[in-house]
Amino acid sequence: MTVLLRRFADWRQAQPARADDIRRCHDAAHVERVASADAPAWLDGDTIVSETSYEAALLAAGAAIQAARSSGFAVARPPGHHALPHRAMGFCLFNNVAIAARFAQAELGVQRVAIVDWDVHHGNGTQAIFAGDASVLYVSLHQWPFYPGTGGPDDQDETTVNVPLPAGSGDDEYTATFSRVVEPAVGGFDPDLVLVSAGFDAHGEDPLADMRVTVDGFRELARRSAALGPRVGAVLEGGYNLRTLPDLVEAALEGFAA
Repeated sequence: MTVLLRRFADWRQAQPARADDIRRCHDAAHVERVASADAPAWLDGDTIVSETSYEAALLAAGAAIQAARSSGFAVARPPGHHALPHRAMGFCLFNNVAIAARFAQAELGVQRVAIVDWDVHHGNGTQAIFAGDASVLYVSLHQWPFYPGTGGPDDQDETTVNVPLPAGSGDDEYTATFSRVVEPAVGGFDPDLVLVSAGFDAHGEDPLADMRVTVDGFRELARRSAALGPRVGAVLEGGYNLRTLPDLVEAALEGFAA
């Protein structure tokens, strides 16, 4: 987070989400597990919680809510799209983009939300939270086969569109997939609000994956995402090369603003 706050001087801190906002997407036992942590503990093989994690997670979810309100970009960690209704997973405590979507429906008069996820990993938590909900479309482009093992070519339904891409895919594959799959799917859904799970771990120099998206590629993904609906907000997900991440986020911000 520090490298991004140093790059973008015009950031402002969001208000933390309320516990009721979190409980629209997560069961009470999971929320209490995070809220009551008084010492470092592992919730799964990748995800640790400590005495300050609940505060951080509420701020991250609050930033996502603000992005939905203002068509902004939530620079927030911990990320969210692996967090399941009943547990943390994959660095994610609460599902920020899902919390923002439910807030928009409950308090902003939004009926139909499309979530477009171009993090390199499948957002299994987001998909699980909205399974069977005709008011939320979830579209994910991700490396396959890969962690967390979900989102394969047969994992589809009326409001779930998974687009598994092979390792080594870059700008051409992503933009072609956007034209062929993402734009028709979201256009046909006709959302009131589009939320983007903007992960940057599909970059060629990210240490956790094997994709080849460039700075220009992320700018184009953001530009195309911004054209998908009348209101568009974005939430930071992955991206783990601290040297390249500020340039990638800056390019995305340029694309969203184009």
